[in-house]
Amino acid sequence: MKEFELKYGCNPNQKPAKIYMKNDGELPIEVLNGRPGYINFLDAFNGWQLVKELKEATGLPAATSFKHVSPAGAAVGLPLSDVLAKIYWVDDLGDLSPLACAYARARGADRMSSFGDFIALSDVCDVSTAKIIKREVSDGVIAPGYEPEALEILKAKKNGNYNVIKIDPEYKPEPIEHKDVFGITFEQGRNEIKIDDSLLTNVVTKNKEIPDSAKIDLKIALITLKYTQSNSVCYVKDGQAIGIGAGQQSRVHCTRLAGQKADNWLLRQCPKVLNLQFVDDLGRANRDNAIDNYIGDEYMDVLAEGAWQKIFKVKPEVFTREEKDAWLSQMDGAALGSDAFFPFSDNIERAKKSGVKYIVQPGGSVRDDLVIECADKYGMAMVCNGVRLFHH
Repeated sequence: MKEFELKYGCNPNQKPAKIYMKNDGELPIEVLNGRPGYINFLDAFNGWQLVKELKEATGLPAATSFKHVSPAGAAVGLPLSDVLAKIYWVDDLGDLSPLACAYARARGADRMSSFGDFIALSDVCDVSTAKIIKREVSDGVIAPGYEPEALEILKAKKNGNYNVIKIDPEYKPEPIEHKDVFGITFEQGRNEIKIDDSLLTNVVTKNKEIPDSAKIDLKIALITLKYTQSNSVCYVKDGQAIGIGAGQQSRVHCTRLAGQKADNWLLRQCPKVLNLQFVDDLGRANRDNAIDNYIGDEYMDVLAEGAWQKIFKVKPEVFTREEKDAWLSQMDGAALGSDAFFPFSDNIERAKKSGVKYIVQPGGSVRDDLVIECADKYGMAMVCNGVRLFHH
């Protein structure tokens, strides 16, 4: 297939639209089902690069959940605890494959943002993973292949219109890439930098100890940032991104946004939240919305008279600020990556509130000394690797 005609571009008024190879070669994809759109393909191709690199960097199956050309979540295939299986709504599916665990983590860390996602999988999609995808609101998936039964499950989704893309895992793009803006063509070399342990050697803080598990998390953060719209910051814990702040003009706003998402991820694991009793016919998306309201500043909305009876069997107790702070205080050992240097130490102060102990950033700010001093104050280990990862 040399080109694929699209219904329209980013918006319905942007016609005609298509994807094709400039060198007159074959597209490295096969559309097995549905009719993916312009934004679907942007998400698919960015997501595929991310999971391919995660697999290469960690040796583990990887998955990402993309929305509007940035990941809402990314993870590798580590087993799920009972608590994580419950908050990701997969505790009823039995034993999950490593790839299914990766997607459950990628989807589950920020379920609000992942709603209507485009999925990328590093490995052949198996039945276990397809069963999770089947029950979620999603636009499509890209993978290097599909087990026959898994493909049939996916083809039946969205009344037969679910987008399923197969990509050639051996495809390698040209080293120079182009982008047209306002009728003007931009050209640059592809960002082919390899994310590995060599980027984690320049530890600038007094604490030099970074365990292997934290190195994996830091690499996940860097690879995730490589395909996240800048400015961006990523919090990672135990093999999965737990908070991504994307596309903010201010770095500290990225850190705050990602930190809030990381906090929500941990608050969902609090027994007070785990024990919420929802009415039987409430869907997962509505449960997610209710939980986000309950643990957020809008919690009174779901506890208001006449409202809670539509959501809960039993009216929940108020989740106080003191209770939230106490639960969040147990977080420790999280990793944080930034796609460019931290200009002020306020980013470190905010990261500390979400249990960050390991940081990787390029460095190069005129205030690096103050940022390092702040990290030392909290006993953090921070790497300055000199590598900026802007993505636009």
